Amino acid sequence: MGGLTYGTVRPAAAQADLATVARYMFWLMYRNVASDGLVFDDPVNPGVVSAPGCVLASPSWENSVTKVTQDYVYHWTRDAAVVALELAWGYSSGTLPDNQPLIDYVRFSQACQQSGGDFDRACYYINGTPRPWTNQGDGPALQTLALLAMYRQLDPPSQAIALQLIDANLDFLRGAYQGQTCNLWEEEHGYSFFARSAQLRCFQAVAANTIGVTVPGWLPDALSWLISALESHWNGTVYQSVLPVPADYRAPYDPNIDIVQAAIYGAESVTDPQLLATAAALRAQWADPDSKYFYPINGADAAAGLGPLLGRYPGDVYDGDTSDQAGDHPWALTTANFAELYYRVAAKVTSSAAVPADPLSAPFLAQAGVTATTAPRDAASALRAAGDAMLRAIVYHSDHLELSEQFDAVTGFEKSVANLSWSYAAFLSAVRARTSAS
Repeated sequence: MGGLTYGTVRPAAAQADLATVARYMFWLMYRNVASDGLVFDDPVNPGVVSAPGCVLASPSWENSVTKVTQDYVYHWTRDAAVVALELAWGYSSGTLPDNQPLIDYVRFSQACQQSGGDFDRACYYINGTPRPWTNQGDGPALQTLALLAMYRQLDPPSQAIALQLIDANLDFLRGAYQGQTCNLWEEEHGYSFFARSAQLRCFQAVAANTIGVTVPGWLPDALSWLISALESHWNGTVYQSVLPVPADYRAPYDPNIDIVQAAIYGAESVTDPQLLATAAALRAQWADPDSKYFYPINGADAAAGLGPLLGRYPGDVYDGDTSDQAGDHPWALTTANFAELYYRVAAKVTSSAAVPADPLSAPFLAQAGVTATTAPRDAASALRAAGDAMLRAIVYHSDHLELSEQFDAVTGFEKSVANLSWSYAAFLSAVRARTSAS
């Protein structure tokens, strides 16, 4: 029996223009956004239909034919906020012909917020009612950032609703930012680096806002507290994702890719040497053939000038197809987020005309062929090339540009749920950062 083969033409990743690819990715993502005219049935909960503004995490649900038993036909507050940021960019760039998707997002967010139950519920049915799920403190912060980003693109009634949502989010976060929460991966409970970074960025944006959001008197103290709290996650080698450090079957939980995501979606600085040290360790654990967590597909891709593809954390056991502990595969969104880190660091090098020279940053730079003596222009070019190789790997392993949640660590074929909204949003965000870094 022959090996697996692709059933459709594969893109010539090395020749593909990433900005052109992103234009297709936008509309693939947009298919998951409900409207008055595009209505979804909940395949698991009869009678539940989508309301306008709902963002499906993925249209995939349990299907014995494809061996996928995971149901993602829900609206996650965090994922939807990440998508909403791309919708706002899409409208400002003229890709979206009108602002109705933004208005729908605001109104659906209001429906969720007013639906009762725990304020920080992370996941909702597609009609806006709470789903039995975990509570996560990053959601209200990221939703606030999305609302601030789109505010001037909204009509007056929706602007009024957005201000109400932001005020309610701030009122909740005032009592939550010092506490524990369920983490980004919805697996561990504790003090989350990602949640703290998202909350810090939210508070910074509110403090600087010019749209009329009242800056609470408690905010300056919260800013200082979160900056100090984030520093407490440094263990001398990497930033730790969750404190106390998990000691269950998922250990070791670090280095965890959500540290890099805290720089993409949160306030963590992309030139923080401790962040870059963590990023270097993350790449090495999946790209170094001597690592016990090495993904074989990265070896094949490296020979073609692609990759690497990255996962979530060492020894991950979630394979995305089932709830069995069959784990560890690379993800499209985490790879795109890491590529965006390269682009953002390149932009900093360009704007400062300086290459970081500290020992903590050196391993990260070396992985892109950069040293402290590399000319800034050459360093920025090498960093952009490193990001391009990762995005091109995503394109190469896509199913005709459609992106699932994960790629098989051995074959590179897509696996887990199909058409993950966050996969597209992460790719789009990375390409925008790439343009800024050029």
